[in-house]
Amino acid sequence: MASFSARLLSFWNSPTGPKTTHFWGPVANWGFVLAGLADMRKDPEYISPNMTGVMCIYSLLFMRFAWEVKPRNYLLLACHASNETVQLYQLSRWYSWSSSSAAAKVADVKREETLAAAAAPGKSP
Repeated sequence: MASFSARLLSFWNSPTGPKTTHFWGPVANWGFVLAGLADMRKDPEYISPNMTGVMCIYSLLFMRFAWEVKPRNYLLLACHASNETVQLYQLSRWYSWSSSSAAAKVADVKREETLAAAAAPGKSP
């Protein structure tokens, strides 16, 4: 069994270790996952289906890249698999919300506010 310092040195000098972009790229991309997890507390009406869809495609493409690049970048693969999961969940939250009556109620309230603002005397819409 190798000592801890020998394993640490091996990781430090590996082709996917902290001296390379194969390490720091995925570390930075974990920000997408953390942001998606933080957004789960927000109401689904604030989810952009277009941007969430783009994030899903982005993560799928980079999962493929992480698998095909030599040496394989398992850290990048895990990062984008996690992001794909989070973004698909967000998309499902938005879809459930948009197909429910809550979306219609919010749209009605916004429409009424716009009409009230336009009807107010002395104010331009």
